[in-house]
Amino acid sequence: MEIILQQVGRRFNRDWVFRGIDYCFKSGESYAVLGANGSGKSTLLQLILSNLSPSEGSITYTKDKKRVEIDDFFSFVAMAAPYQELIEEFTLAELFAFHFSFKPLVAGLDMHTVLALSGLAHAAQKEIRYFSSGMKQRAKLILACCTQMPVLLLDEPTANLDVEGIAWYHDLIAQFGQDKLLIICSNQAHEYPFCKHHIEIERYKNEM
Repeated sequence: MEIILQQVGRRFNRDWVFRGIDYCFKSGESYAVLGANGSGKSTLLQLILSNLSPSEGSITYTKDKKRVEIDDFFSFVAMAAPYQELIEEFTLAELFAFHFSFKPLVAGLDMHTVLALSGLAHAAQKEIRYFSSGMKQRAKLILACCTQMPVLLLDEPTANLDVEGIAWYHDLIAQFGQDKLLIICSNQAHEYPFCKHHIEIERYKNEM
């Protein structure tokens, strides 16, 4: 899978967040999008997801050298972010069953294994509304990483995780992130030491 950005820019009203991004994201590679809070990292991720449209430029998706239409890209991507909503009336077991009824599990996994990997098996029958912020983040990450998709997008992946949770996150990426197109938006060095490519969003402020 490839995601190709050509002279991409985004503005809100008259204020440009960034401009002039030319970049190609490729399968099997890991990328860290870096910048301070409010610099535009999450905005770029929303553009890649096609939740937002570029104010200028274009984004093209290809798989096996064939173009993927923008409306079909969702079927190739999994994502986790602190602002992502979960269905709070579901128990954890119900949430996992619902999610994986739409998107496939990584080969070799089953629901029992996924619950065990999450470290939340003890809370399988607990409604999400009663979860701590760290438990919710674990649920989001396990759903994203254990989904069999070629693209994995993570925004501030260790938000709300304690030291044990951060170590768990690293194990999760080592197990499930290696062969995917992985993009991590972060300003915390411990979230992306395994990323081969770094993209400083601030350098695209100079194009304004």
